[in-house]
Amino acid sequence: MDLVEIRQELDKMAKKLAGFRGSLDLEAKQARITELDEQMVDPSFWDDQQGAQQVINEANALKDIVNQFNALNESHENLELTLELLKEEPDDELQKELETELKSLSKEGADFELQLLLSEPYDKNNAILELHPGAGGTESQDWGSMLLRMYTRWAERKGFKVETLDYLAGDEAGIKSVTLLIKGHNAYGYLKAEKGVHRLVRISPFDASGRRHTSFVSCDVMPEFNDEIEIEVREVDLKIDTYRASGAGGQHINTTDSAVRITHIPTGVVVTCQSERSQIKNREQAMKMLKAKLYQQRIEAQQAELDEIRGEKNEIAWGSQIRSYVFHPYSLVKDHRTNVEIGNTQAVMDGELDPFIDAYLRSKIN
Repeated sequence: MDLVEIRQELDKMAKKLAGFRGSLDLEAKQARITELDEQMVDPSFWDDQQGAQQVINEANALKDIVNQFNALNESHENLELTLELLKEEPDDELQKELETELKSLSKEGADFELQLLLSEPYDKNNAILELHPGAGGTESQDWGSMLLRMYTRWAERKGFKVETLDYLAGDEAGIKSVTLLIKGHNAYGYLKAEKGVHRLVRISPFDASGRRHTSFVSCDVMPEFNDEIEIEVREVDLKIDTYRASGAGGQHINTTDSAVRITHIPTGVVVTCQSERSQIKNREQAMKMLKAKLYQQRIEAQQAELDEIRGEKNEIAWGSQIRSYVFHPYSLVKDHRTNVEIGNTQAVMDGELDPFIDAYLRSKIN
């Protein structure tokens, strides 16, 4: 990269930073941060613990955006100064260092831009992620456990916290179903890109003949809600069952009927939670999950109505997978919505999902 190319890249970044500045309204964000900081020093701040936590989360999110922008701007100014020095006095070592830092700044800028894309009402929320293997017995249940590991690894890379709300082990291997709560800023915004059917093609380790098998697992993703939405759930519409909780491998978590299953009779929606030792806490979490599912149904019904008006038809079936993971006869993971392909299947299974998520989110706004 010569100095002219470096100049062009720095100009591109300057234009991008100007765009960020224009869309962020930094003055309004700083004013809101000041307002929230004042609330936090009020002696009665912790009287409402849930409300207090929401204030803290909002303040942290705003500070994060402002600090990240300021850091990008400062890095860009430093690189501009370095380029001026190189023009006056060429230095190969310094130029290599400038090229490395410029690549790093470009990546940080792209990551920051992606965060700004997550502006839908509930993108910032925690995510509830469910995996349900399709037909195929042990083979598809094993594929479910592989995806469970993949999403857990991805969350760890992001610094998110993962809680298992419900886990039903497979008969021989893998899982029959699992529900995770993934906690972190923008967890739902990122993971909504993963909703759909995931298809695996491989030589099955459970087939003595060594034949190739195709397996499917559906992934459902919903935002976790606290009091942000108004979903009326009447007690008379609920069937609540309690049972003994068990963890992965069937070990008993405790010896009381602490696990909770709630069935919403009008819609047939069923949710289960067994993550806590307390039946009351499991019931509270299950109610949150139920509200999230009912909200999701409402949004999907509205979308279906709009699609019908527009004449669009989106079939949801096992054939409409969003992504294929091929382990044999070649190695490739391909997203069918964006055509992004990665040949290193092991990296993907170890949680390298950002290229798919990034491309999907960008495709929704382009």
